[in-house]
Amino acid sequence: MRRAALVGAGLSRFGVREAGLRELIVEAGRACFASVPALAPADVDGLVVGSVLPERAAFRSHVAPLAAETLGIRPRTLSAWTEHMCASGTVGQRDAYAFIAAGLADVVMVVDVEKLNLPNMGEAILNMGTGVDRDWEACFGLTAPPSFALTAQLHMDTYGSTARRGRGQEPYALAQEPARAFSTGRHAGRGGLSRMIVVPLRLFMCSSIIDGAAAVMLASEERARDLTDAPVFITGTGQAVHGFSIAGLDPDYASWPALREAGVAAYRMAGIRADDVDFAEVHDCFAIAEVIAYEELGFCAQRPPDPLVPRRYIHPIEERVNVEGEAVVPLNEADIHVAVERLRSDAVEAVAVSYLWLFLDPAHEQRTGRILREALPDVYVSLSSEVLPQIRAYERHSTTVLNAAVGPPLARYLDSLVRRPDDAGFRGVLLIMQ
Repeated sequence: MRRAALVGAGLSRFGVREAGLRELIVEAGRACFASVPALAPADVDGLVVGSVLPERAAFRSHVAPLAAETLGIRPRTLSAWTEHMCASGTVGQRDAYAFIAAGLADVVMVVDVEKLNLPNMGEAILNMGTGVDRDWEACFGLTAPPSFALTAQLHMDTYGSTARRGRGQEPYALAQEPARAFSTGRHAGRGGLSRMIVVPLRLFMCSSIIDGAAAVMLASEERARDLTDAPVFITGTGQAVHGFSIAGLDPDYASWPALREAGVAAYRMAGIRADDVDFAEVHDCFAIAEVIAYEELGFCAQRPPDPLVPRRYIHPIEERVNVEGEAVVPLNEADIHVAVERLRSDAVEAVAVSYLWLFLDPAHEQRTGRILREALPDVYVSLSSEVLPQIRAYERHSTTVLNAAVGPPLARYLDSLVRRPDDAGFRGVLLIMQ
């Protein structure tokens, strides 16, 4: 199998462009040829064009011959159009590599071009819905932003990432994107952040609907050494697809096993491991996708989120109620008083109490709550038998803890909310809707 290398590349200007497909292709193609002065269009024997929605967004089909004619290329070994949503250009490069490696082509140009903006942006948004399951998901609003928001929410719940940083301290938002695609003043939200699109994804965490093109030139090893002093050889490549619709993907869609599989294939082909990589550049249409790419490619490990309550603040109390709701071990009140002293020394402002099976008979929790409230009158007490009296221990424990966490600040907020209208002379009735 022959080796193949990247020998040149070029970009058009990206943005909301008046230009059509031809103009965008010319800009990227001219820049690509300029990066390889020894190469002329007549020397290129293959062409692959990646484009997602040319027929709907640009009213163009047969885009590979269009690009060939526009660039003055006459393909003799390969002429193809690839469509694979965000990976269209990458799949085109993979196809070009395969043709060169198999000895079917010597020099192949790959162009990826998108003309997505239309005079009616509603039509542009509608067009983007063709890239997801339009019959069963997009028609109900589950388009790309909500789908990736669900992924981000699950990732945050499962692995503890946040909107400010991914796990392993990687940046979660794309800080440089505003300067390239958006007017920051026009799109800024509160606190200098971009406006929310769908929780937790803000505008600058999403890819923009813009127009542009990129081009790369691939060549066999023999031709590459004639064309440039610094060929970039492709040593490994991989691809895997595990589904199309959200419903058809792995239930844990905060992990992407297909990406992991493709990475393993590329590493195996190159004869390396993730630890051997000195520099990695990943990109996808939403910031959460880049975080997951770091993980699935082995550059940082997944780990569960930090516990809701650090272990040093957890105080075991001897008692037990069985699955029938019968007290088989009495409540040890001495344990509660020991816990009270530790809680007092830690200056806590809230305590969560959650025992097993106490939703069947809450007597032990209620007694514990009375002792705590008498000994620590300024401390907010949250009882699982009051907050979520139902089966499933993890859900009941965590909900009780979260209730304890938000209780004090919420109480202060409501107190201030009630007091401010009174201070201002408001004599009406303040109603709060939950």
